[in-house]
Amino acid sequence: MAAENSKGEVNDLRRMTMIWVVLSVVADLLFWFLVGPHVPPGRMTETAVNNQRTFNVLLVIALPVLIGVWVYLGYAATMWSAKREGVAESVGGEGARTNRKVQVWWIALTSVIVIFLAGYGTFAVIAEHGSGGGEGPNPVWSPSGATQAETAALSGSSSWTPGHVLVVQVIGQQWKFTYRYPSFGGFESDKLVLPVNTEIAFNVTSLDVIHSFWAYQLSVKADANPQLNNVAYTETKHTGNFTVRCSELCGLWHGSMYNFGKVVSSTDFMNWASTTQSANAANTANLPPFAWTYVPDANGASGGWYPDGTVTPYSTVETYGSKTPAS
Repeated sequence: MAAENSKGEVNDLRRMTMIWVVLSVVADLLFWFLVGPHVPPGRMTETAVNNQRTFNVLLVIALPVLIGVWVYLGYAATMWSAKREGVAESVGGEGARTNRKVQVWWIALTSVIVIFLAGYGTFAVIAEHGSGGGEGPNPVWSPSGATQAETAALSGSSSWTPGHVLVVQVIGQQWKFTYRYPSFGGFESDKLVLPVNTEIAFNVTSLDVIHSFWAYQLSVKADANPQLNNVAYTETKHTGNFTVRCSELCGLWHGSMYNFGKVVSSTDFMNWASTTQSANAANTANLPPFAWTYVPDANGASGGWYPDGTVTPYSTVETYGSKTPAS
């Protein structure tokens, strides 16, 4: 009788394994080739392509786990019901608690998956320059040429030519994003325009509370913190439009803090940047010098809203806050 039970349990395991393998292979192939290429965030940038692939790899690993659970539950409900022969003791009953073979296989399989994912994730972060996420003011990994471009931007000697890293500063404030281009005189724009086939160094900061710059189709996301420069990288691959949203609750109109951008050809970008620089020259002259962070005060009043008469105003045209009291 024990031999018959043992043989039946072995057959149960074989059947479940065969069903699981077939369904897992079919599901993974269907997902990878039919669904995978259309998974967000798309393929507009290098980070978008890499993150799409990473998501697909994770799902290809997760699908067999999910199918394994479904196969076991379905098999148990149909084959081990009270109307049939009942539960197979060593794989579905009390005996499963002390089944060393099942325990060893489960621990080994889950350990391999977890270690593989840890290694894969670490490699992706290193090889993909932070995978489009903010790395703080001192990135551990950055594209070739990024440091030189950012140093030139800060020194005021930056000028962009196609094929080189483009530095773009993202400034968050309640409730809008402003984009500053130090390679073109430091003008500001409410439109984010980028050249195709170009490494972009986003330097993200805030003037007031914490925001989060999320360029969805670019697969770039970096918190915008006041008095902190948060750097994120990507490389544009295709032209097209994208959406920018704030993904950090930042006040009453947080849900309305979004705008749109586009990736264009290098020629179109140069035309737009040069035209915008010329058109905004008078306004740019009244802006504070380009820096990685700014205080929310056009007067440069020691970081406060109210001038104290000790700091040279950024703007000679407008005065913010209270007047300096007469002595």
